[in-house]
Amino acid sequence: MTKITHLLFDCDNTLVLSEKLAFEACAELANDILEGRGVDARYTGPQLLSDFVGQNFRGMVINLQKRHGFTLSPEELESYVTQEEDRVIATLKRKAEPCVGASEELEKLAKSGKYGMAVVSSSALRRVKASIEKVGQDKFFPANHIFSAATSLPKPTSKPDPAIYLHACRTLGKLPGECVAVEDSKSGTLSAVRAGIPVMGYVGSYDGEEEQAEMRKLLTETGAAVVMTEWTEFEHCLAKIEELVSAEKPVEKLA
Repeated sequence: MTKITHLLFDCDNTLVLSEKLAFEACAELANDILEGRGVDARYTGPQLLSDFVGQNFRGMVINLQKRHGFTLSPEELESYVTQEEDRVIATLKRKAEPCVGASEELEKLAKSGKYGMAVVSSSALRRVKASIEKVGQDKFFPANHIFSAATSLPKPTSKPDPAIYLHACRTLGKLPGECVAVEDSKSGTLSAVRAGIPVMGYVGSYDGEEEQAEMRKLLTETGAAVVMTEWTEFEHCLAKIEELVSAEKPVEKLA
């Protein structure tokens, strides 16, 4: 019988309210890139957030190249990635706040000692660490339990590629079915689902009931087993997933 032993948390807008801050900080750089390549399109932070939520800056720029028909050299891309990291990290160190209720739930989990915990993010490792340090969540995660699709892999990638989740499982010495991923985005949910990890969706970081309902539907359709609106629902949602896993039922069938 499979038993859940580890919880894998996305960072941006799951543990820390960072996505809006990050996309606002990188919009100017993205527009500079487009202007430099003779592309007329321009983006605001909210537009980038809507189009590329859950992806890191590298993944976003790769998709912008495809969308607008221009090409950056690998060296140019890496230079822009570093610039974006610096801008975003500076903003996060000033303004980042925890998702409502997330720190309290992490505290309870840490005190229980029942589960191992890790962060699995698309964002660069420096950015993830800056985020969780700013809001005081770094005490819950050993340094070697923080994983970045942009930094931790031999070849940088971004969710929805499952590579970072598979890497995290290998490093932790766990099978995907022994873990639960907590995700707020379609790309993150798809990444974990493709890795074979049961997913708990979270929509509390979205604005208003209408947007939260839309995201609940999207995450469920993408494969999330359960979706919580508030972190106060975490324990109940986790129990639902554990019940299905212990019964060896497919978690994607849970409404």
